[in-house]
Amino acid sequence: MRTTTALSAAAPGAGLEPVSIRRRDLRPDDVAVRVTHCGVCHTDLQAVQARDPGAFPVVPGHEFVGEVVAVGADVVHLAVGDPVAVGNIVDSCGVCAMCRAGQENFCAEFPTLTYGGRDRVDGSTTLGAFAREQVVSERFVYRRPDGLDPAAVAPLLCAGITVWEPLRRWDVGPGVRVGVVGLGGLGHLAVKLAVALGASVTVFTTSPGKADDARALGAGTVVVSSDAEAMSAAASSLDLVLDTVSAAHDLTPYLATVALDGTLCSLGYLGAVTIETMALLVGRKSLSSAGSGGRPRTQELLDFCGDHGIVADVEVLPSRRVADALERLGRNDVRYRFVLDLGDLD
Repeated sequence: MRTTTALSAAAPGAGLEPVSIRRRDLRPDDVAVRVTHCGVCHTDLQAVQARDPGAFPVVPGHEFVGEVVAVGADVVHLAVGDPVAVGNIVDSCGVCAMCRAGQENFCAEFPTLTYGGRDRVDGSTTLGAFAREQVVSERFVYRRPDGLDPAAVAPLLCAGITVWEPLRRWDVGPGVRVGVVGLGGLGHLAVKLAVALGASVTVFTTSPGKADDARALGAGTVVVSSDAEAMSAAASSLDLVLDTVSAAHDLTPYLATVALDGTLCSLGYLGAVTIETMALLVGRKSLSSAGSGGRPRTQELLDFCGDHGIVADVEVLPSRRVADALERLGRNDVRYRFVLDLGDLD
């Protein structure tokens, strides 16, 4: 077995502490990645704050970058020294209709998650990338573009792909009018990507102070959603609205901004919602959702970002300050993504 140092929480209420963990010996299709940076997602915060003892020990981290340090005997597309990136899925059945369609994120047997998942070979619980090394099947290791800040690439593997999939599904490009609700980890990347695709972008925010930030990211219009007159003026004006707000909220005001045959895609909050049918009926509007992404779209996203110089806006912290990152993330005190530098785990 391979060993590495990781940040692990041993039980509910315990903080993340550096410990030695075991990684599996390389299978023929495996790649060992020396992790340099890993993004900090709300999912990581939720994992550490879980109350179920059965969910521990946990090593969070599911959006990371690094370099290949070893490969299995059957690996053909990657070599030692290659810069790579890995997201929140590390395996899937590979044979269901969704996997065959390149949508491994919707695997009928449920994809194996980077942490808290079940290894499909030995049944062990996966441990994440708040660690110095990770072992992943070659199929879920992506080539990282040259010339981009590695730390700022890491969030593309979660926040980035989450917004990229609907942008591509609805063929966003020149002439398409896109709305983005919320300007956080997902929202700021949605703006950057939609603008780079050629769309016009409107940002909806509850914080007037974010207007300048939204415009700096490329938004042409900013609407403060508490301003009834401004919301009324935006009615029926957008072809696709990406709602990235992670808390429960009323979707109806944003459905009102969707134009004829347009779509509201709810990405941030995945709990139950209540919708008046009339809000969909008038204008033949659609309500949809998305989560993570399949392998083809993930590599496509990284290549697109490499061609257009797009990365996340990040605040990089040494891994020893992970508690600070999680506490501030809980207060939404970040613009727009924390990333841990794992170099101090050596």
